[in-house]
Amino acid sequence: MAVNLAAPEATSLLPVRGVTLGIAEAGIKKAQRKDLLVIKLAAGARVAGVFTQNRMCAAPVIVTREHLASSATSIQALVVNTGNANAGTGEEGLAHTHRTCAELARLLDCAPEQILPFSTGVIMEPLPVERVVAGLPACLADLRADNWFNAASAIMTTDTIPKAVSRQIDLAGTRITITGIAKGAGMIHPNMATMLGYIATDARIAQPLLQKMVAHAAQRSFNAITVDGDTSTNDSFVLIASGAAEMAEIDSAASDEYAKLCAGVTAVAGELARAIVRDGEGATKFITMQIEGGRDEEECRKVGFAIGHSPLVKTAFFASDPNLGRILAAIGYAGINDLDVSRLDLYLDDVLVARGGGRNPSYEEADGQRVMQQSEITVRVVLNRGDKEVTMWTCDLSHDYVSINADYRS
Repeated sequence: MAVNLAAPEATSLLPVRGVTLGIAEAGIKKAQRKDLLVIKLAAGARVAGVFTQNRMCAAPVIVTREHLASSATSIQALVVNTGNANAGTGEEGLAHTHRTCAELARLLDCAPEQILPFSTGVIMEPLPVERVVAGLPACLADLRADNWFNAASAIMTTDTIPKAVSRQIDLAGTRITITGIAKGAGMIHPNMATMLGYIATDARIAQPLLQKMVAHAAQRSFNAITVDGDTSTNDSFVLIASGAAEMAEIDSAASDEYAKLCAGVTAVAGELARAIVRDGEGATKFITMQIEGGRDEEECRKVGFAIGHSPLVKTAFFASDPNLGRILAAIGYAGINDLDVSRLDLYLDDVLVARGGGRNPSYEEADGQRVMQQSEITVRVVLNRGDKEVTMWTCDLSHDYVSINADYRS
């Protein structure tokens, strides 16, 4: 049950010039399920991405990194399968990934290095590559510019609803579209998480700036969420700039156009990331963590993740139990060695729970109970040691989370 999250209207998802999408039911894990996606790019498109930091990364992550390193300005298509992660599959997994790329390249009359592969699903099971290859022609026959909703559906695993967002901005008098899709509900932890995210824009931008932009957006979206603290083998966040808009190329990070496009991409990524948390496996509460007054953003992030990863904190939120000493304990072990707890303040929404590192004398548990009953809660931590701040997002941990993951392979 997603927390205050509805599926997007298909008509609200705007086509991006120079990008078409096609899906198929390839039977990769289950029959009669959308599970294969091809995203085809017009000539001249540029692609950048950030990927999982898990050393046990999946075969498609390895191959995509290699292909981006050699062909980032000439990528022809992305291919995504769900139902199987093709991770923990050794040399056979790499061979299956290379075969998928080669077959799609043959159908598109391009080089295999111009294909970017992605997978998500169960780890350590061989990819049914014959089914993937057999489904590719159906994907190509289905290619349409207005196929974003079906594309979002085709990359789901334990997600309960598709996740997709569109926005438009004006750059130097030209209307620019930004549309993105993502999947993820569990095994969510930054750097990155078990999530796939694809954002496309028709803007024209130099390749080095596109890479800078995707890293900026990731840090403020997909790298600022946690559901369960598990870093996946397959995480990928890709930013596509088709260059189809009639505009001068953005070639300076100091330009107004870069700033506006970066803000637009980051906003779309943020909406997708928050949708992943709202759809967290078994989640009943959506929790915003505002960490303020840090010396740098990194220590603010440490505090946010200590709170967001704590099973004791997350189960208290599920129970609507204002056992808020658990939050103070998490802040204490976040890894800020010189933290002066006597300067720390803790708020639950508008309720000042702790002041100067101890219980606020005027705090009443009934006030904490009132906030904890809500489906959306803000935890505000004021460190009072600097002027840096970050905003992060997490969810509670419920009985259903255990059930979903216990039954995942069935």
